[in-house]
Amino acid sequence: MSSYFALIKSLPSRVYRRYQKLHLYGKIILWLWLLFELCLVIAIFIITPKRVAQFMYDNVERLAARYPVGFVAGVSILTILISFPPLHGHTTATTLCGFAWGLKGFFVAAPASLIGALVVFSALRLVFKKRLSTLSKGNEKWQALEAVIAAKGLPLIILIRMSPLPPWVYSNTLFASIGSVSIWQFMVATCCVFPKIFLHVFIGSKVAALSDGEQRSHMDTHTIVINVLLIGGGIIIAILASWLVYTSVQTHIRNAAGVSPETDELAAEAFEDAEDAPLLVSDV
Repeated sequence: MSSYFALIKSLPSRVYRRYQKLHLYGKIILWLWLLFELCLVIAIFIITPKRVAQFMYDNVERLAARYPVGFVAGVSILTILISFPPLHGHTTATTLCGFAWGLKGFFVAAPASLIGALVVFSALRLVFKKRLSTLSKGNEKWQALEAVIAAKGLPLIILIRMSPLPPWVYSNTLFASIGSVSIWQFMVATCCVFPKIFLHVFIGSKVAALSDGEQRSHMDTHTIVINVLLIGGGIIIAILASWLVYTSVQTHIRNAAGVSPETDELAAEAFEDAEDAPLLVSDV
């Protein structure tokens, strides 16, 4: 637990360091994105969240009904695309599946997530194979992480894949950067994330039910409260599960059998800095 809170305390300094590494155009894009997000939040409060939610629900339902195949394909392609760094939004995309199709959205979110992860993993391995080998040899921390993962095998790979840190897109790159992880191990580990994806879909389905005024009009206060509690409970479960998985990963990395304590510590540092995986940096 102490390592988890230590990571949270170090987040501001890590974010600032990453900001400092950005080129001028990267910083401009980042500030424009933050300005857009701020304007979006202000607009939502001006228009009112209820009207925004109703607008989103009506349009998603209209697209899903009018272009069923195209909408499924569009959301699937979006989920695949945001599996590539530096894009983000996997949780949003999977929650959208629940918002659009209810629990059936899981059968869109899960396959699209698996395909996206495999495409990223395979593409990075094939395109940057020589670069990966060269960069990994010059990165002591990364060598330590590879040694620990090779020693612990599939159980640790699954735990890292289920961990909230690194985020989905950087987790894909992390495993592509580790030569000791085979594609079948990556597939199995990715399938183990499906329960978390189902939770996102579930939350999205409940948000959709509360977003539609027509559905709300047929709900009594008791039903509305239950739906709100289910959404809140789902979020709490996701947070608690994420904390448990993350601390478990740290424990497994720092106590790998047959690996020196120094290597364990370097591997733990490499895991915490997963966004600096060899395939994401220009120099090591």
